[in-house]
Amino acid sequence: MKKLLFEGNAVAIVTPFNPDGSLNLEKYGELIDRQIEGGADAIVAVGTTGENATLSGEEHCELMRYAVERAAHRVPVICSTGSNDTAYGAKTSKAAEEAGADGLLWVTPYYNKTSQSGLIKHYEKMLESVSLPVILYHIPGRTGFTVKVETFKELSKNPQIVGVKEASGNISLVSSIIEACGDDLAVYSGNDDQIVPTMSVGGRGVISVMSNVVPDVTSKICRLCLENDFAAARELAIEYLDLAHKLFIDVNPVPVKEALNMMGLGVGPCRLPLYELSAGDRAELRKTLIKYGLVK
Repeated sequence: MKKLLFEGNAVAIVTPFNPDGSLNLEKYGELIDRQIEGGADAIVAVGTTGENATLSGEEHCELMRYAVERAAHRVPVICSTGSNDTAYGAKTSKAAEEAGADGLLWVTPYYNKTSQSGLIKHYEKMLESVSLPVILYHIPGRTGFTVKVETFKELSKNPQIVGVKEASGNISLVSSIIEACGDDLAVYSGNDDQIVPTMSVGGRGVISVMSNVVPDVTSKICRLCLENDFAAARELAIEYLDLAHKLFIDVNPVPVKEALNMMGLGVGPCRLPLYELSAGDRAELRKTLIKYGLVK
């Protein structure tokens, strides 16, 4: 069995910006501390929720370095360094390793995409540049690329590829990946509303957006699943299902950053082309936060 990078709840942490759009590293540190104190088992830095698509290469590296330093080995830091440009992905992954990251998260190539064979070669080439363990990121809805179960099985044979963030929304696919790969590939839910279903068939946790708002709740759901108390986990997950859904009332991370701002955490705006919520969606989100006692 491969060593797990983490088990339980890893927060896909937002990137806070100042009003002028620059990085707010002081706030970033506060958010990292809040997650660790709230029970998060790992930090996933500069992912989709961290708006990596709008970061410069310098900003990406600065955030990775800062996350590692701030976490200070309290929990693993996993840096998102995947790309549709193999050479750029390898370069950024090397920078993450040099910064002291514990692991990497690699999304499948998007827009130009590739074949199943090309995907394997893409990852093999990137692995030549680093020695860190890697979690793959499967999100066909954003990338337009679906990985076949046989491809996951082939990739899982590589000792550095230790897991997959599975965000297709297809629980049957999750089950098939677990059946095919067994202990060679840890499966993590990429959807907060599917933590319990994923873990009930053998998943090891979640890479979560919702944890940005309620790290304690998200961590408890995972912990209950790991303790095989699926009845209690299901009850808590259903209780917070409305929040999980409202955080995707618009394109992620627009709603979660708005929620954090409503809660007084001051994470700033998203960068264009991501845009603020409509008045109607903002009212719905606030109503939900009030329901859970997160704002008054």
